[in-house]
Amino acid sequence: MNIATWLEQAGRANPDAPAVGLGMRVAMDYATLAGRAARFASALRDRYGLVPGDRVALVTKNCPQFLEVLWGSWWAGCACVPVNAKLHGAEIGYILQRSGARICIAGGDLGDDVAAHAPVSLEALVRIDSADYARIFEADPIPCMPVAGSELAWLFFTSGTTGRPKGAMLTHDNLIAASYAYAAEVDPVRAGDATLLAAPMSHGAGLYIMAHVLGRGVSVVPESGGFEAGEIFALAAHWRNASMFAAPTMVKRLTAAREEADPSAFRTIVYGGAPMYVEDAVRALDRFGPCFAQIYGQGESPMTITRLTREEIGDRAHPRWRERLATAGVAYGNVEVAIADEAGRVLPPGEAGEIICRGAPVMPGYWQDGEATAKTLRDGWLFTGDVGSLDEFGYLSLKDRSKDLIISGGTNIYPREVEEVLLTHPDVREVSVIGRPDPEWGEIVIAYIVGEADAATLDALCLSQIARFKRPRHYRFVEALPKNNYGKILKTALREIDQRDSACNDAEEKG
Repeated sequence: MNIATWLEQAGRANPDAPAVGLGMRVAMDYATLAGRAARFASALRDRYGLVPGDRVALVTKNCPQFLEVLWGSWWAGCACVPVNAKLHGAEIGYILQRSGARICIAGGDLGDDVAAHAPVSLEALVRIDSADYARIFEADPIPCMPVAGSELAWLFFTSGTTGRPKGAMLTHDNLIAASYAYAAEVDPVRAGDATLLAAPMSHGAGLYIMAHVLGRGVSVVPESGGFEAGEIFALAAHWRNASMFAAPTMVKRLTAAREEADPSAFRTIVYGGAPMYVEDAVRALDRFGPCFAQIYGQGESPMTITRLTREEIGDRAHPRWRERLATAGVAYGNVEVAIADEAGRVLPPGEAGEIICRGAPVMPGYWQDGEATAKTLRDGWLFTGDVGSLDEFGYLSLKDRSKDLIISGGTNIYPREVEEVLLTHPDVREVSVIGRPDPEWGEIVIAYIVGEADAATLDALCLSQIARFKRPRHYRFVEALPKNNYGKILKTALREIDQRDSACNDAEEKG
């Protein structure tokens, strides 16, 4: 089944219901959104020559057009490749080349970056604010294309510790399963309920759009296109019964904001993307009440591995309340979760190991990467690369997101990708990148360098090749890096050294 059928049905049954909001106003009702998706699909087929299965890249900050391109791509039977707008042009170019996208729809301010790095395989670049984009919607609408549920719908590029991004293939069935799981176990959506799209729609926030179309809710894009606490409070008060997805950093900012907020305006604030400290969760509950839910997932099983419900987070009377608050909850009803050792054997409750899962939301594999697929999908299980343990009640505790992965502001940063850039400088002999705990961001990027290059030069190098948020916040120059007997750099030892050094520096500053 084509998931765009949900929009087609909504456009017929609830044509006047608000579908997309921009700030305080209704930007599109369901008849309009469905009609524009149908016209976009028509143009893909007749003007650009795309056929079902082709990929449509989407590179833009949050905006209403994101939704019509996403649904229009599916309407045509094509797959959408939403790309993080914060990436460097070279990184965007790699994803365009790797995905084999034939057309790219880009936000006006990103079009130049895309054009400068577009591969020869890209046949068309259309800027959202252009006359070419407007002409797309002059096409006659076509019926929603029938496609099998096993066909590719969303190609989600997620990096790994091996460096280059990998394309997690999410099928229509995967997205349908994830949407039903969200609506059934995290946040039931009713007609008129709003989701505030403050986090990037190319990632987690975008995955909740489908459940809101299924329930005839409203997808609301802030006027700013991003996250500002005061704006979120105003939007929640206007739309009422609002939900939103937020990284823990965003929750902390909402909690600390000085602006007045009506807690009753929020239906659900779903946090995920990184662990939340218990004390931060308690402070958020004190301010906003029991409207929080937690999810744990990844691109390979979109937002759907475990969940901690509003009821569980808000039940302060439960004897294990704080203990449960420190976990990522229990498995969704359509997912099995277990802990495995290095040999892939399932471990008993209480033992730490790699988190594995299987079920309807789990991807069938990585795009054109059989080797990575074979390493990640084994015996029907998705090996997440994350470390955790299950207690006797089935609650999952995240011990570490992975041995080397850095999570800053809810965004994954992979050390090797940064290291490879730094090592291109002729005066850098060795480098190791780690994450340092940070009270605001969760972690910040620290680079340990063996060589003669200066920090300003290395910073400029990083900014020329990777996204700004990935570059190191601090550069530490050392004579040597800690290594084992085989010459492998010991990041664990380096993190211990960094912890001691940063503690000493803090003590000196206080003194």
